Amino acid sequence: MLSDATTQDLNSESQLSPFAFLRPELDRVEARIRAQASQFDPAVEPYVTYILNTSGKRIRPALTFLAGGSTGEVSDDHQELAVILELIHVATLVHDDIIDGAEIRRQAPTANAKWGDALSVLLGDCLFSHALMLSTGFEDSVIGRKVAAAANEVCSGEIIQTQRRFDMQLSKEDYFEIIRKKTAALFTAAMELGARLNKQPDELCEQLGEFGTNIGTAYQIYDDCIDLIGEEQEFGKTLRTDINKGKLTLPILNLLGSASEKQREKLHRLLIQKEPIDISVLAGIADYVGSIEAAIDTGLEYVSSARENLTALPESDHKEALIGIADFLEVLLEGCRQ
Repeated sequence: MLSDATTQDLNSESQLSPFAFLRPELDRVEARIRAQASQFDPAVEPYVTYILNTSGKRIRPALTFLAGGSTGEVSDDHQELAVILELIHVATLVHDDIIDGAEIRRQAPTANAKWGDALSVLLGDCLFSHALMLSTGFEDSVIGRKVAAAANEVCSGEIIQTQRRFDMQLSKEDYFEIIRKKTAALFTAAMELGARLNKQPDELCEQLGEFGTNIGTAYQIYDDCIDLIGEEQEFGKTLRTDINKGKLTLPILNLLGSASEKQREKLHRLLIQKEPIDISVLAGIADYVGSIEAAIDTGLEYVSSARENLTALPESDHKEALIGIADFLEVLLEGCRQ
């Protein structure tokens, strides 16, 4: 069973949320994100409005503000960076849902479920291009280049993951490289560039970027566990897509590593034949629960590393909130234990 904590969003209204004191900033960026729809052609605007109203937990904007607040002041540039990173993230969600054939996200129909794949992929493209156009407006040209590099990383990670579906030779090293690109890259950019906007030294910017990488990796491991053991009505999105689409996530890689030869052959056959796999099949393998436990332990190691990335920051409410993110993610991961 999942604990109640696993059903809480990081930036929910819960008092547990480390983002609670950022509510004014998050409300402001929410309005700016939704206002972006008016920048599109009138024929496109309704589609963009729908997407922006139903996507994202706004974690990346929150990280941007915390990086800014822990290294100086949160400025209009931080608001603009937050909008840009969230638009890129939302674009990736639109494309991910097409690839996965997902029909629900945040308890609403996905774009592809409403309008089909062709229109949805173009919608994602529009959001990507709009975000990259906005990123050229910073006085520091490095910001725009690093935003573009992060977007490239996200897309590259998704391509590699798609390319390696049903690939039984995928190693854990390959898995971590994929999620460093497809998930952690925007967490990394939010932290690193949030500090850079305050003209912080490169060493500190890179250290905060590492915090983003570690938190993003831990969060993806949590998401991978939820895909196996979560309930759709609790999490508001289509689950069980990873294994059925041939994505070998960390719990599954752990399972393959511990299964008997006969069990591995059975699982290989099911995956390669692309047959829908009932969780009871996996549960029948001796170390199924242990494989999830091992993934949780790995996620907790990344959380611990993230805390260490913050040692150079001066004490502040924003630093405490960053520590709170690590603490809260630890609660989420522990809540996945069965």
